[in-house]
Amino acid sequence: MKEQILVVDDDPDILQFVRMNLELEGFEVVTAEGGREALDKAHDRPPELVLLDVMMPEMDGLTVLSKLRGSSSTANVPVIVLTAKALAEDRVKGLDLGADDYITKPFEVEELVARVRTVLRRAQQMRDLSPLTGLPGNFRIAAELEDRVSASRLFAVVHADLDNFKAFNDHYGFMRGDLVIKYTAQALLDAAADCGDPDAFVGHVGGDDFVGVIHPDHVEGFCQSMIKHYDDGILDFYDTAEALQGYIEVTDRRGERHAFPIASISMGVATNQRRKISSEWEASAVASEMKEFAKRLPGSSYQIDRRT
Repeated sequence: MKEQILVVDDDPDILQFVRMNLELEGFEVVTAEGGREALDKAHDRPPELVLLDVMMPEMDGLTVLSKLRGSSSTANVPVIVLTAKALAEDRVKGLDLGADDYITKPFEVEELVARVRTVLRRAQQMRDLSPLTGLPGNFRIAAELEDRVSASRLFAVVHADLDNFKAFNDHYGFMRGDLVIKYTAQALLDAAADCGDPDAFVGHVGGDDFVGVIHPDHVEGFCQSMIKHYDDGILDFYDTAEALQGYIEVTDRRGERHAFPIASISMGVATNQRRKISSEWEASAVASEMKEFAKRLPGSSYQIDRRT
């Protein structure tokens, strides 16, 4: 589907000029001649980007921008401000209200298109980052795997997740659970830095699931470093008495109490070093299979697929 851009200006000639040029670049363009019409159209179908004129008689662009940012449906829609005002204080006010960029009138079409593409690209990158960990999400993970498979490069895929994390979350609450997820993400980044692979990649699938893409020569070092970083600090998230006893007790829905060990990390590794992996789906499936083998072992562990 084409990316939709909402262009807001009280000058019909400018609307027509901008619409025509953006459509030539492959965008879908919706226009609005005033602030109220713009808000109605943005709420009916949030666009991928808003080009917003500041000087409009009915409702000025900064008011429209403030209302866009105040609505949950449009709060994260990128906005580029079009303004004839050249004063720095006017530009700063727009940026303070949440504008992603600004263009001063009159402008060149080439600059307008370049800024639109830059803001859209940045917005896409931000959407694919985990809001909790800041790590790349599913889209970037899939692209990374696809690139390495298609380039016939040697790689290893590490699927990591936490053991007994649900019990921890139920016992201590999601706020402390989020801290453990952030801690795990940082431990993965530290392990990637330690392992010696300059192209090491770490992503966050969601929840307590993570993915690493490492060169096979460095993947065992990565897993060992990850276990060390993780195990060195995980007890800090437990209350002292429970950390000393080595488990927590959680009551289930039937009122029965169960003991759960300290949350550990299990990692499964798939690699094309010994056998061909033809797709990112196959790599993911083999890594998940190996992770299940790792989960059968006590404490933090990893299992590498060494089948030919």
